[in-house]
Amino acid sequence: MLELRQDQAATLIAHAVEEAPNECCGLLAGRHGRVERIYRGTNVDHSPYTYVMDPHEQLVAFKDMEAAGLDLMAIYHSHTHTPAYPSKTDVSRAYYPEALYVIVSLASPEAPAIRAYHLTDGSIAEERVIVR
Repeated sequence: MLELRQDQAATLIAHAVEEAPNECCGLLAGRHGRVERIYRGTNVDHSPYTYVMDPHEQLVAFKDMEAAGLDLMAIYHSHTHTPAYPSKTDVSRAYYPEALYVIVSLASPEAPAIRAYHLTDGSIAEERVIVR
């Protein structure tokens, strides 16, 4: 399970909207299934189809997580025109099997969706997302 506060969900959606039509990306850190920090990243691909988080920003985020005693909980990105379901590219680039992969979909702009998945060895398993 992944637990987000309402303001955190709004932050993820806002990031997706700001970066559209390109995908946004970032990291979620916390403890015990609860997100405590959001690390917005720069998509160095600048693409509506793929994302790669700026390596320097990623390193800074990991150092901050370590200093704060937080765990990497999830890697997030957006789908600007497709549902919140992993693409073949998402599955093939899932390099952190211990992390969830969160997708923010803007396919229905009036009702953005946030869904999370475990992506391991090519398999896709949905995880529950709770927004409080």
